[in-house]
Formats: sequence, C-alpha cells, structure tokens
Amino acid sequence: MDSLIGMRPKSYFRAVSAGVLVPVVATYLALALPHRSPASAESIYILGVVVAAAVGGVWGGVIAAVLSFVGLNYYFTVPYHTFRVHRADELVALPIFLIVAVVVGTLVASVVKARDRAQRSTAEARALAAFTGRLLSGEPLERTLQVAAETLARLFDLSWCEIAASVDGRRVEVGAPKGATRVEPSLVLPLPVGEEAEGTLSVAHSPGAPALSDQERDGLRAFAAQISLALQRARFDAQIHRARVDAEASDMRAALFSSITHDLRTPLASITASVSSLLDHDVRYDDREREDLLRTSLEEANRLNRMVANLLDLARMRAGALQPVTEAMPIEDVLESVLRRMEPLLRPFKLRTMIRPDLPLVSIDPIQIDQVLTNLLDNATRFAPPESEIRISANEWAGQVEVRVTDDGPGIPVEDRERVFEPFYKQDAGLGRGGTGLGLAIARAVVQGHGGRIRIEGTPSGGTSVVFDLPVAAEAPVEARP
Repeated sequence: MDSLIGMRPKSYFRAVSAGVLVPVVATYLALALPHRSPASAESIYILGVVVAAAVGGVWGGVIAAVLSFVGLNYYFTVPYHTFRVHRADELVALPIFLIVAVVVGTLVASVVKARDRAQRSTAEARALAAFTGRLLSGEPLERTLQVAAETLARLFDLSWCEIAASVDGRRVEVGAPKGATRVEPSLVLPLPVGEEAEGTLSVAHSPGAPALSDQERDGLRAFAAQISLALQRARFDAQIHRARVDAEASDMRAALFSSITHDLRTPLASITASVSSLLDHDVRYDDREREDLLRTSLEEANRLNRMVANLLDLARMRAGALQPVTEAMPIEDVLESVLRRMEPLLRPFKLRTMIRPDLPLVSIDPIQIDQVLTNLLDNATRFAPPESEIRISANEWAGQVEVRVTDDGPGIPVEDRERVFEPFYKQDAGLGRGGTGLGLAIARAVVQGHGGRIRIEGTPSGGTSVVFDLPVAAEAPVEARP
C-alpha cells in the first residue's frame, strides 16, 4: 500500500477531501432521518465509505471509515454526543463496523485502482498502436517524434519529455509540452538503432511528484522501442535515397556517354564527310551536288547544335537553374520564329498551322518555349514519314493557351506515354533518325517551370499529339491578330 505522505499532491488532496467530506455529508443525512437508528446510520456510513474509496482511493476509504466510526459513536450511540458506550452489544458492533468499513473501503479502492490501471494500459496500447501506424504513414521524422513526445507527456502526466537523436548526420530534438521549461530528467532511456545508440528519451515528472512506477517505466520502454524503429526507418530511407541518387547518376553518366559516343558522333561524321568531299580536288561537283553537300552539312550542324543545347539544358535542369524569365507576349510570335528557323527540316512535310485569332497573351520565357517547340517539331520530323502532314494548333482552353503538335507517325503506346518524358528514354525512330532521348524531358521541365502541363495523346490516324498548356498573362488585353 502506498504511503499517504508519498502520494502526489493531487491524489493527496483528493484522498483527504473525500475521506473528510463524505463522512460529514453521511452524518447530516443520517441525522435528517425521522428516527435516529444506529442501523440506518451504519448503512449510510458504509455507502459513504464506498464513495470515498472510489473517489479518494485506499486512503480516502480508510479516512472515511475512521471518521464514520467516530460519527456513529458520537451521534448514534447512547449516550449521545459522547464517546462512552453503555450497551455491551454496541461495544461489539462498533469495532466490527470499523473493520467492515475499512475492508469495504480497501476492496472498493482496489477495484477502482485495477479498473484505472486497465484503462491506463488500454490507453497506452492504443497510443502505442497509433504511433506504430505513423511509422508506415511516411510522415517526416521531426513530425513523428514530436507526436511521440506529446503523446508521452499527456499519457504519463509528464512535466517534460524530450527526444534527441542523430539521423544521417543531422541532429533532431523535439520536446513536449510546448512552451514548457526543460527540467532535470528523472528517467533517460537510450534509443538504439542497430548496435549503436542514436539518441535518448528523457522524461521528468513535476517537482515533488513520486518516482515513476514500474508499470510506467515499462510503458516508456515500449515507446522507446517504437521510437528506435522510427529512427531506424529514417536511417534506411536516407540510405535508400542515397543509393537511388547514385544509381540515377550512374545511369545518367552511362546514357550521356552513349549519347556522346553515338548520337553526337553521327552528325560529326556526316559533316566531316561532306566537307572532305568538297575539299577533294580530284572530284568535280556541279552546282546542285555542291549545294546538296552544303545543305547536308548545315542540317547536321543544326542537329548537333540542338543535341548540345539539350544536354546543356539537362545539366541546368538537374542543377535547378532552369528558371524562366517570363514576359507577356503572343504565342504565335515564338511559333513563327521556330518555323522560320526550322524551315529546311520541315520542307519534306506538309505543314498546317491553326492559330485562333483572338488568343490572349501568355506569360512565358520566349527562349525556353522556343526550345520546347523546337524539340517537339524535331521529334515530329524524326518519326513522321516524308510527305505526311504535321499540324500545329493553338487555342484557349480552361483559362490557358493550349498548344498541340500532331504528326502521322507510328504513335506511342499508352503504357509508354509517361516514360517518353524520362531523360534518355528512346524509341525506335523507324524511318527517322534517333536522338538523345532528352527532347521531351527538357520540354516537360520547361512547361512545368512555367506552371503548365504537358502530355501525350493519340490521334484517329494513329499518330501522336503532344499537348502543353501555358498560363495566360495577368490582365493581358485580348487583341484580334491576323
């Protein structure tokens, strides 16, 4: 049995208050009865002891039993208002009443304490299960540890709870309750991760409170084990992230090396062959043959320039430096510039443009959107057969300007329409020429940097439509343009 002096202040006040007030109330009720009967008073006093034990615990019941014995002797035993007893049967009844009252109070308090212990264990189990579920939710480590500290402070009535740990080279410290002053901990539990201790769980009760019970210590150890699991998962996540980044970097280096050794070498070989032929004095060319060789050199040089530009844009995108410098302008101005520059490449195809005359201005970086349109048209010419039609359209849709580039090539399967936006992902170009696999990846990065969206859609003829949206410029005037 716990000592009355060693009880917590709240429990001490509740025990004394219940033990004193309940017998006083029971005495008034017994005196209010029409007949002053010791038997009736004993029943009321026993009921009062039960109430005092339920409210104040064992010591509340014991205090109520003793005071009830005093009240029963003083007010309901002849002679009244004295502590003398004249009748022999009352000399036996009063000690028996005291014993019964103490036993009843103790038993009721024990039952109530067992019920409270069961409720506390249930609350701890639920809190532990909820915290374990958070380990699978993917929340940030700091948030998970903060919730754990707040749960422990509330569940164990702590004045301070602190979790400090080192995870992947960074220090994480959380405390609860928020705004509380840190005090000297009464219990410090290690938080092991593997063979080494990664952190500590420190808890403290209010000043003057008794030491933690064995049950409370066991509950804290169970929570400490779950917190260790959270730290271990965070460490594994960091290791997996580093391994993924290393793998992506390795794949990128391998793909970049393959691109440089194959895709970049092809236009260089064509340029070298054309220029070497022109410089060969033993071979005579007429004007048409000379023009064809020069045009081939120019086309391959432009192709090489686009490849190098895509590689540089990829490097900027990975470094986070692909930030647009936007201005309000008509989308057809950028499109006209791209078509004029790519006219030699588009010459073997039937080009059709459909631009609505009342399109609003768009907020874009013209250089970056120029690169997007260039990459899309370059893909269209690579996959579409000669003499087929390439269609470019622009219209307003859902508060944005939608641009669509459509070709009559072999199309892209539905399952590959997201993969084509990954860097270095290539498809067989069929009649066209292969590329670096960077065009659509750069296009998506640029469009998303403008706050838009880019996607692949099919066409009734089996070709491919690449559609991207651009934001309308704020308060942009709408002008009719031919």
